[in-house]
Amino acid sequence: MSKIKAIIIDDIKDARDNIRLDIESYTPDVEVIGEADGVVSGAKAIKELNPDVVFLDIQMQDGTGFDLLDIVNSSQFKVIFTTASDEYAIRAFRMSAIDYLLKPIDPDELVESVKKVKEMEKLSKDSYEILQEGIKNHKQLTRLALNTLEKIHIIEIEDIVRCESSVNYTSFYLKDGTRHMVTKTLKEYDELLSPLGFIRVHQTHLVNAKLVKEFVKTDGGYLIMKDGSNVPVSTRKKQAVVEALSNL
Repeated sequence: MSKIKAIIIDDIKDARDNIRLDIESYTPDVEVIGEADGVVSGAKAIKELNPDVVFLDIQMQDGTGFDLLDIVNSSQFKVIFTTASDEYAIRAFRMSAIDYLLKPIDPDELVESVKKVKEMEKLSKDSYEILQEGIKNHKQLTRLALNTLEKIHIIEIEDIVRCESSVNYTSFYLKDGTRHMVTKTLKEYDELLSPLGFIRVHQTHLVNAKLVKEFVKTDGGYLIMKDGSNVPVSTRKKQAVVEALSNL
């Protein structure tokens, strides 16, 4: 089987060297065929070498990784973003259909990312637009890209009624009655959506506070959502739920 051809784009040489060493050490099915130190040189390398995957830094001396994606045909390769410390970016990456690696790179995460590269279809252009909303322009996210087994679904956050977890899976229930299941934990979505008006009401449930119809305090306590669904409220979450709903 032919190897996955990769390019590393990062404006710091030590970072490129470290990523190359990690790739050579932990992912023998990946071959690094080139490197670049910025947006301009990276775009040139991509056009000349035609890689399968690009390990792409976000902040570089002559622009951002998004600037580079604006000037090349990004549908022809897959992207694994690399970042050093931007917490907001990390949360956005988790919610998108695009992989990311936090530097210094964890070998297990690198192996998992390469595994996904093999399995994933070509990334949706909409996924880049979502990341641009949340990172490049530093705006509050209004959409999510949900990467299910069948396809990438671009959804409006305001259309999410509730999220329910099952082990390492999370199901999204939307206003229109559709359900999408993704292989990410509810904890990750809780971190992103809680600042946007969502409440963690139970270990396995996260709800859109604006779409709560009633809070029934009897029978252990549960919420009736506007789509008719019932959501349990844990005992230790009751007071927080009352306060959150009172502040709407």
